[in-house]
Amino acid sequence: MRRPQRTLRGRLALMALITGAVWVAVLTTAFNLALEKRLHEQADDVLRTRAEAVASTVEARPDGRLVVHEPAQDQALDSGVWIYQGRRIKERPPGAPAALQRRAAQLAGGHEVFSDVAVGADGGSGATRLYALPVPAASGPGQAGTVVASVSLDAYRSTADAALAGSLALAVLLLGTVYLLTRLVVGRALRPVAEMSDQATRWSEAGAPERFGAAGRPAELASFATSLDALLDRLAAVLRHEQHQAAALSHELRTPLARITAETEWLARRPRTAAEQDTSHEAIAHAAATMRQICDSLLSEARTRGAQTPGSCRFPALAEEIARRIAADHPGAPAVAVTGEPVTAGVPAAVAERILMPLLDNARRYAVHTIAVHCTAGAGQVTLYVSDDGPGVPEEFRGALFEPGRRADPGDGHDGAGLGLALARRLARAAGGDLTLTAAGPGARFAVTLPAG
Repeated sequence: MRRPQRTLRGRLALMALITGAVWVAVLTTAFNLALEKRLHEQADDVLRTRAEAVASTVEARPDGRLVVHEPAQDQALDSGVWIYQGRRIKERPPGAPAALQRRAAQLAGGHEVFSDVAVGADGGSGATRLYALPVPAASGPGQAGTVVASVSLDAYRSTADAALAGSLALAVLLLGTVYLLTRLVVGRALRPVAEMSDQATRWSEAGAPERFGAAGRPAELASFATSLDALLDRLAAVLRHEQHQAAALSHELRTPLARITAETEWLARRPRTAAEQDTSHEAIAHAAATMRQICDSLLSEARTRGAQTPGSCRFPALAEEIARRIAADHPGAPAVAVTGEPVTAGVPAAVAERILMPLLDNARRYAVHTIAVHCTAGAGQVTLYVSDDGPGVPEEFRGALFEPGRRADPGDGHDGAGLGLALARRLARAAGGDLTLTAAGPGARFAVTLPAG
């Protein structure tokens, strides 16, 4: 079963509910504890007042006897009150339960004390609180008797239970209201963000020039709009770059393809000599190799960008192998001098070769006498320097050097459509490194950084 998607509104509402529940629980507990304490104090005050009122009607005589003066309308005072002379009872409330009678007898003759009994004063189940007040002797220290008063705690317990039930109901209602209001408020607050996200998605897919802008928005949304505008600008720039590169690649692939088509039609229309056929075959093979090199570079860049391809290669051994291959394919080209310490790059040899080949191919076209490759190791990376003693890169062209389809001088007599350096930089960056121009003249010097193996 698929779990429901968690939303920011739900998380914030749940967080507010949990925080509110903690505070409500603390406040409810504190309120009920304070109320219970106050009710106990009221019950004690009632007992103390009743016992003192009854004690005021009791006279302790010098001979040790207690005389109880009966006031008018003493029913209220006689309710739940015992009077003891020593341990002997003089008066007791009518119909008092046996449990209360026993406990009152135990308190007689003792000090001032409160005590609870789990039997109601009316004989039913409940709780009754007793209070024993000593009656001092008429002469000298000592105690002539004891007044014990009682009161039922059922009314106080009922008040405490009602307050607890009411506070719990109020807490549940308050938490439910907080949760619903939080979801409503957060939903309304996030609605502009959702609308902006939907607009950004539509604009980025269509490449629309619209932007949000920060004017007239709250501070948070203004910052969000600025970030989205910057993201849309980057996406638009990437889209334009990809479109430009796709057009350049299409042009680059169209040239060898047209050469293959023309040579094939030329061979098929009429018989040719063996030398002419060999020339056409070589032209077709060269055009096919060019197309294959471009496609391999694009595939390597896509695979490397999607996930780091495992593998490593050793320098300067790989550079020396590439130099021997260039010398074999181009006998009249300047020799490639490879120097530097042994280092290991954390990229496959095929990827490193496709990065270096366009650099060495450019150096072969423009170098006068020498081409140099130097290898060094740094902190977590390997750097390869490729330099030549040619005319270098014109200053006005350095900003567009790595743009696909751009050449400093299209009429210089050299083949190519300006894709080699662009593909090499894309492949180097996809592998976790970079390709930069470190010196532009006299001669060109490029630096290839790759992660260390």
